[in-house]
Amino acid sequence: MTAGLALDLREDWLGLLERRPALVESLGFYGDILERWNLAPPLASALDWDASRCLRLWERGLPLLAEAAVSLSPAGVEALLGPAMECLAALGAEDGPALQRFAEAWDRGDVGPEILFPDRRDGRSLYAEVGLGADVLSFLACASLRPTLETLFGACREHLGDGVWERGLCPFCGAPPGFADVAEDGRRRLACHTCGGAWTFARLACPFCGNERTKDLARLEAEAREEGYSVSVCKACRAYVKELDRRVRWNGGPALVEDWGSPHFDLVAHREGYWRPLTPPLELARRA
Repeated sequence: MTAGLALDLREDWLGLLERRPALVESLGFYGDILERWNLAPPLASALDWDASRCLRLWERGLPLLAEAAVSLSPAGVEALLGPAMECLAALGAEDGPALQRFAEAWDRGDVGPEILFPDRRDGRSLYAEVGLGADVLSFLACASLRPTLETLFGACREHLGDGVWERGLCPFCGAPPGFADVAEDGRRRLACHTCGGAWTFARLACPFCGNERTKDLARLEAEAREEGYSVSVCKACRAYVKELDRRVRWNGGPALVEDWGSPHFDLVAHREGYWRPLTPPLELARRA
């Protein structure tokens, strides 16, 4: 294991809560996760892959995790996984028996850290294997792997040029996007909460199903409008992603902070019947 810089989003999170004081109490558990990230050492070294090796995978439509030989200590992962499971249980976001079965399978060694990897190569059903839905496992992956995956892919970020990757999945770990930004140059960038990656993506396309029909693509806004924020939806697959126009909201925080700190926009999408694959625990609890 190599030492790495701590993942510290605490100041950004406090800044967001100052802007939205009414949400401080309901979002307290997210602050706990960020505190643990700041204390957690990465469990893997940074990949030392050169640009050509990364490009070969991206040209085949594969995220880097598809061929990265990553072996993580179950005990190391547990330091973040355990509290994340407790968070789900406390919120009622997943039933206790399912979480208990998962914990028992983990303790027996029947499942390990690899089940949390977004890019799984064996094709097995996550739900059938451990009794937890893919959305629950996606949150557990983000909560327990983010500091490690951020370090793992850190040196490879610079190899991803514009136009190299056109898929809606993260080019580094293979997870679905958790947020979208419109940069100062007008380009849309998708953000991965699981590893911290980001990549450009067409503004007039759905990252989840690839739909490019303009009649199916729309934007929703909360009743209490906040300039720069919107919800981008696809009427074909009924998926959505929250979006921040940073040309307008110049003081916005990192993508994950903005996502976790804006549950009122999720409510807007849910009322209209839209969903998203990477669901924070507060939204899982509302659906339970």
